[in-house]
Amino acid sequence: MSEQHAPRSLIVTFYGAYGRFVPGPVPVAELIRLLAAVGVDAPSVRSSVSRLKRRGLLVPARTATGAAGYVLSPEARQLLDDGDRRVYAVSPPEDDSWVLAVFSVPESERQKRHVLRSRLAGLGFGTAAPGVWLAPARLYEETRHTLERLRLDAYVELFRGEHLGFTATAEAVARWWDLAAIAKQHEAFLDRHARVLHDWEARTDTPLEEAYRDYLLALDSWRHLPYADPGLPPALLPQDWPGARSAAVFRALHERLRDAGAAFAGVPKSGPHPESM
Repeated sequence: MSEQHAPRSLIVTFYGAYGRFVPGPVPVAELIRLLAAVGVDAPSVRSSVSRLKRRGLLVPARTATGAAGYVLSPEARQLLDDGDRRVYAVSPPEDDSWVLAVFSVPESERQKRHVLRSRLAGLGFGTAAPGVWLAPARLYEETRHTLERLRLDAYVELFRGEHLGFTATAEAVARWWDLAAIAKQHEAFLDRHARVLHDWEARTDTPLEEAYRDYLLALDSWRHLPYADPGLPPALLPQDWPGARSAAVFRALHERLRDAGAAFAGVPKSGPHPESM
């Protein structure tokens, strides 16, 4: 099953995996080389970098030799640091508490209401009632950072609490999130990447460019999933939930390929590892 990877998404994925560990700016020529390895041509790299620059995520800078390059903005580094807690998490912690976001936006600013709903959904929040959204409590810090960065915090109050009834929590969770749609995303990841892992497990060699390509493509697919699926407690999910299987495939690909990919990219091996999160 083929999958389309947007050039802009692949650039963000590259910086998350490797680029932020480079001492200094990543030269434009190096970005073009590294994105070519995953099928992105030079014009697409340049146009995508321009969009990321306009969004304030990449900042132009010169390397020590004077070559044109880019570094991450402080905002982008915060986004990636927040994302590490999800993308590289081993498993959801045993915590049945929730963070609640209760918001009210004046009709005169209803566009902000749309942005707020969209951003909470993007963070993995479910909807308990109009204006009442909730997620596992461990997402509090990332939620706070996001709302402050977007200057939406004035419209929101955050609470931490437990679900006390009256519906069984597992039944309520099935209303608050579209579990069937989330499960389909996990299955799609497995369809695309479980076979890749199987092929690598059968090999004894690890060609650097192949490792880099397969790891970056897997990470680009995977990093969106922990936002669609915020890591709900397993006891609240249907039997044979595919999330644990897709997470296991990603962790295995990470452990098998990440460091070899770093060698191809010419960056240190340091970086997030599931076992350390």
